[in-house]
Amino acid sequence: MKKVIALALATLSISAAKAQSTGGFRIGVKAGATYSNISGDNVSQITGPNYNTDLGSYKLGYNAGISFSVPLSSDGFFSIAPELLYNRKGYEIESTQTNNLAAGVSKVEFEQQRVLHYLDVPILARINAGGLFFELGPQVSYLFGSKNKQQTTTKFTNGDKDKVETSGGFVDYTGISRGSSNKSDLAQFDISGVAGVGFMTESGLSLGLRYARGFNSLIDTKGVNNDNEPKAFNNAFTLQVGYLLPIGQ
Repeated sequence: MKKVIALALATLSISAAKAQSTGGFRIGVKAGATYSNISGDNVSQITGPNYNTDLGSYKLGYNAGISFSVPLSSDGFFSIAPELLYNRKGYEIESTQTNNLAAGVSKVEFEQQRVLHYLDVPILARINAGGLFFELGPQVSYLFGSKNKQQTTTKFTNGDKDKVETSGGFVDYTGISRGSSNKSDLAQFDISGVAGVGFMTESGLSLGLRYARGFNSLIDTKGVNNDNEPKAFNNAFTLQVGYLLPIGQ
């Protein structure tokens, strides 16, 4: 019995030491993939027709930045995780034409992407439970650039194909032609709700999955009555690898 009690006390001591080692202030970096689109009743005002909001039609991008962990409890169970991230979001449209084609052409595939360059500042409450963590909170985002890319692939009946890529202007929802990096048809700021789950080792290496849903309309609505605000919102999944370095331990 004494051996069992001694073993239990030793196990508790080791667990407490490990919990304490993860409970301090940390700073680090993270990077990963972003899988995004936009959704809402009025997305066609930005994308035009033929836009598919299904999960399989999301656009693949990437994200990278710096992260912090600020403990709210001595054992590190509760913490706040503010970050500053560069994030490439946006949407893409794919369509195929098989009718009314020139002789010798089997089909023509069209792909249009709009890349939205954001600075994201999530400030998340985090629960750390034995390496597993859960996070929830708001995110403020600043849109500092936008670019339109188009690709046309012509496939011929003999098996050949011809691919043409262009990066040029676009026509926004007001019908005005814009430059390739212009964002004047889009709202400058976005506020999102973020939820995530992940795992972090004692050394600070982590892998996390998040979902962020925008609450502000992506369409610039300056001077528009809020009752008639068009509905088009950012959606983004992010898969991130990170490393948090303990400071002052």
